[in-house]
Amino acid sequence: MKLRPFFLLLVLLSSACVVSAAPSPFAIHFFYGQGCPHCAKEEKVLREYENRYGNLRIERYEVYFNQENMDLLEKVVERLKAYPPAVPFLVVGDEYVVGFDENFTPDMIKTLIAKCLPGHCPDVVRQILGGEKAPPVQGSAQTARPAEQTWVITIPLAGEIDVRSFSLPMLTVVMGFLDGFNPCAMWALIFLIGLLLGMRNRARMWLLGSVFIVASAFVYFLFMAAWLNIILFFGLVIWVRIAIGLIALAGGVYSVTDAFLNPEISCKMTDDVRRRQFRVRLRNAIGQQSLLLSLVGISLLAFMVNLVEIVCSAGFPAIYTQVLSLSALPTWKYYAYIVLYIFVFMLDDLIVFFAAMLTLEITGATTTYVRYARLLGGLLMLLIGALLIFRPQVLMFG
Repeated sequence: MKLRPFFLLLVLLSSACVVSAAPSPFAIHFFYGQGCPHCAKEEKVLREYENRYGNLRIERYEVYFNQENMDLLEKVVERLKAYPPAVPFLVVGDEYVVGFDENFTPDMIKTLIAKCLPGHCPDVVRQILGGEKAPPVQGSAQTARPAEQTWVITIPLAGEIDVRSFSLPMLTVVMGFLDGFNPCAMWALIFLIGLLLGMRNRARMWLLGSVFIVASAFVYFLFMAAWLNIILFFGLVIWVRIAIGLIALAGGVYSVTDAFLNPEISCKMTDDVRRRQFRVRLRNAIGQQSLLLSLVGISLLAFMVNLVEIVCSAGFPAIYTQVLSLSALPTWKYYAYIVLYIFVFMLDDLIVFFAAMLTLEITGATTTYVRYARLLGGLLMLLIGALLIFRPQVLMFG
């Protein structure tokens, strides 16, 4: 009986130690966009971890339709120097995970959570909020998933299309193919082929033509890579996406109108004076006795003419790179898709060039064929422009 108070005190002290040893709740911050398929996949993983770890709390911020959450995300991105920014964007302590890949992102998140659960990691988001209460959670784990939507759209002349059947590779091929039939894209090559066919040295003829095509493709790659990096840099600004969507709508209206009202489907961006100057310089470059000088001259002229003519076809690359930026991809995949786009874009040039070199006759797409390509390209731009403004989640490929 005398030992009873001692045992009671020992039990109370043990209970106090257990309570004090219990880790305090740790919050991680999940920025997502309503309708983003990558965000939905990561949300599913986060729910599993939230159920597994009792002291883990996930604070969710929807950024597509909540400007306060978007402003907060921009501050977090600036603090962590997390460029290029994209959603899903997860902050664990003072580290972050951008995008979602089923192969390695779940393990990366699990490692960061295990590291920070004991309470040794600073909370960058809380620091930015100044210790104040975080903005209200924009939806529970269930509402973070994209809502059920109607994915079937109706296009004049084409009927109903299920946009879920779209894929990024397919869209890349279609847009690159239609962009290749821009009337500004081939006139310089046709003139070059006319000069090459008069040469006796077949090897030199093939080499000069190939260098011109490769240099033209490289200029287009640089232009599209620059567009992509600009859009990725401003990727969190909703007005950039809307502005590109408006450009797509305007470009679509122009292309459809041009297909009906422009009898010759000719390029209007380059006047006759500039074309004559280009022809003279191209003739001089080919006529050089030195093969090296001819190659340098051909390359420089390819850069010059494509930099001028690219203004005429800037719409498609800008629209495509905006769509590309909506998908959270590794950097190398962005450039791989650009290379695929350019390859398809140059296919008509390659076909015309090889056909001319093998048959010693100049052939090209007929005006009727180019007109239909222009019309389809305009309709596609109208569709993508509307989706960028009103349904961007359709263009986010998982």
